[in-house]
Amino acid sequence: MGQGSPGSVGSQIITPHWQQQLLKCEMIRSSRSSHHRARASVMASRTVIKSAIPITNPNLVKPSTSTNTDITESSSKDPPGTPALSSTPALSAGESSPGATNAVVNHPSSTVAPIAEAPRPTAKPPQNTWSSLDMGGINIKTIPPSSGLFTFTFLINLYLNHNALTSIPAGIAKLRHLELLDLSGNNLSTVPAELGMLTQLKELYLFDNHIVTLPPELGSLHQLQTIGVEGNPMDTSLKAIVQKDGTAALISYLRDSCPVPSPPPERLWKSLISPQEREALATDPATETLSALCYNILCEKYATERLYGYTPSWALSWDYRKELILTEIMNYDTDFLCLQEVDIAQYEDYFVKHLQGQGYEGIYWPKSRYKTMSDADRRQVDGCATFYKADKYSLVERHLVEFSTVAMQRPDFKKTDDMFNRVLGKDHIAVICLLEAKETGTRVILANAHIHWDPAYRDVKLVQVALLVDEIEKIAANFARLPPRPDTPHAPVYSDGTKIPLIICGDFNSVPSSGVYEFLANGSVPPDHPDFMSHLYGRYTTDGLRHRLGLKSANAAAGEFPLTNYTPSYQGEIDYIWYSTANLAVNAVLGEVDRGYLEKVVGFPNAHFPSDHICIISEFRVKPPRPPTLLPTVS
Repeated sequence: MGQGSPGSVGSQIITPHWQQQLLKCEMIRSSRSSHHRARASVMASRTVIKSAIPITNPNLVKPSTSTNTDITESSSKDPPGTPALSSTPALSAGESSPGATNAVVNHPSSTVAPIAEAPRPTAKPPQNTWSSLDMGGINIKTIPPSSGLFTFTFLINLYLNHNALTSIPAGIAKLRHLELLDLSGNNLSTVPAELGMLTQLKELYLFDNHIVTLPPELGSLHQLQTIGVEGNPMDTSLKAIVQKDGTAALISYLRDSCPVPSPPPERLWKSLISPQEREALATDPATETLSALCYNILCEKYATERLYGYTPSWALSWDYRKELILTEIMNYDTDFLCLQEVDIAQYEDYFVKHLQGQGYEGIYWPKSRYKTMSDADRRQVDGCATFYKADKYSLVERHLVEFSTVAMQRPDFKKTDDMFNRVLGKDHIAVICLLEAKETGTRVILANAHIHWDPAYRDVKLVQVALLVDEIEKIAANFARLPPRPDTPHAPVYSDGTKIPLIICGDFNSVPSSGVYEFLANGSVPPDHPDFMSHLYGRYTTDGLRHRLGLKSANAAAGEFPLTNYTPSYQGEIDYIWYSTANLAVNAVLGEVDRGYLEKVVGFPNAHFPSDHICIISEFRVKPPRPPTLLPTVS
């Protein structure tokens, strides 16, 4: 132990952090024999079996040993295969999961509580008989980059300790489920920067190697509880951080000192019409196009280190992020902007001031909770902000949809406990704007919504979206009855609300396989749809849901995005721009983020992407209204 040992730390700072480090170091050093953890796990399992004693309650009329039988059976399960494979973690440190408690946070984003319908990188993969692999103490000299080891992506614990390894391949980054990695007692002088992609790691043991410094990319290991560095000729400044303030302080230091990675290539537009069609549309004076941007910008109040511990503190600050957000939306220069998670202070002091200079007018409502707060607190309440190009459109009406209020007004909802217990406590909203093109008189209905985030409330998501659609249908019907403006004599006349172009933007916190998506895309869901979760919501759960808006996701026309939300714990599509297919057609959508770039970053926000969501944009053309069909005359 030439690099130092617990017995030679007389001059070191002995803090509780360092005492824990030395205890774990001693434990690891005692595990140098071949397959030590696997054999210990098997022995422990056998011990439990032999010592299991059925316990019965003599006071029960019919004593039952079923509980004890369950315990005995569950504790006796041994994985098939070689003794080097263990189905149970050999160290208790690998079993703890602070992320489990942190996930239950009142944050209206899928980032914290990932959508249940979508695959989770953090979830332990089902249907595997083992999740730990012990390859310790068997004199492995090298692991080839093409090793089959990196196909075991279900692994939770991996022990490569006390071998003769001089390097670790970058392919280790494929093992995204790892919570414990032991590389102690090898001949490592460096560890790969790709270890920073293993954001589920709780324990990383590097004891007794030749490591002098650590790659700053390890700063993304925000759930790490222990990084074992004792027994290495470690840089004194790095070691001092661990000794004094522990692993979390070292990770924060590495994270905030990490150099900014190379920026991604620009997102490319994906055209749904040919260059010839686009040229023909450009030369046709009757062509009317419009564009919409949808963006959950991540409210300042929710952008905390506790929720986004992998993001450098400077990149998480509002002063940094707001500049990127504003620059991005101004560069795209769309006709409509639909922003979610905008708080009152940001809207009034920042967005209105800057966007007015680019010709936008804004409409904003915060979530309902602001009504019960003091003036200072309510400025931090987030809501939905909609902007439109004032030189092109005029605002006819604006409507706030408070889902809990609308639900209360429905006679068929008033007697259901589920409505009181599940829907009323959520203060999510939507904002509906009725607009008219100044030049042509064409009308547009623009909705901006933020739907509840929690996957345990799939029924509430479905109810909120159904309420939104109901309100849109009523508002559209009234809008169609309004006469055209006198100064637009050739303005289209709308016989009913479904004839008016409709765009619904929002963070729906629902994946394409959800009931919310099915309802919007297909126009109906049955009353017993699984996403109602057997709860009762008046006519919604007796008759089912139905609408006749003829909606389609703009990205569906181009093939759905693989993601609109990107964090270590969730990657998927939950933001959408829906449009009425009867009177709008998609010209183009903004393409996805470069795949190669995504493979090298653990999640957003980061230096280049200021929110955990990405903005989505669609360009539409207005379909000319069909002339009414004339009935044949009878001669």
